[in-house]
Amino acid sequence: MEEQGPLRILVVDDDPAILNVWRRVLGPRRSRPALDNLEKKLFGGANPPGTPGDSGFTIDTASQGIEGYQKVIAALAESRPYTFALVDMRMPPGWDGLETMIHMLEKDPKLEVAICSAFSDISRDEVARRVGRDDLLWLRKPFDLEVAREMARKLSELGLQRRQGR
Repeated sequence: MEEQGPLRILVVDDDPAILNVWRRVLGPRRSRPALDNLEKKLFGGANPPGTPGDSGFTIDTASQGIEGYQKVIAALAESRPYTFALVDMRMPPGWDGLETMIHMLEKDPKLEVAICSAFSDISRDEVARRVGRDDLLWLRKPFDLEVAREMARKLSELGLQRRQGR
């Protein structure tokens, strides 16, 4: 599969600590003791598995749904669309994850989307139906770091296939 530069991922979550964990999990590996301690706290004291020197992902983040939506628009305008977006379901006071994904997909129907959330007021089936993706992936917080990395690899592949019309 032909790739044009690093794969771009957008993570939309209102918790700055979670955004930092995603940068750490999917971005280039750097030694950051404060993040190592945060990961241990968030993921039950387990030492996080090592990340390859460079995962190939460029990680952008947004703390609210509308900000994520604006980043999707900007990425399209730059002809550098995101491969996929991970979206939290609950992000007060603005758009929730469902509304965010619906808006994102209206602007970029080829965007692969997934949910990473601890809780949702809406069932998985209802979210999938309203988003229009019956294969919608859902990662529950707290999540296993290797499962998160594997999901990112899978979503990257699906996102590239969708962009290439396969």
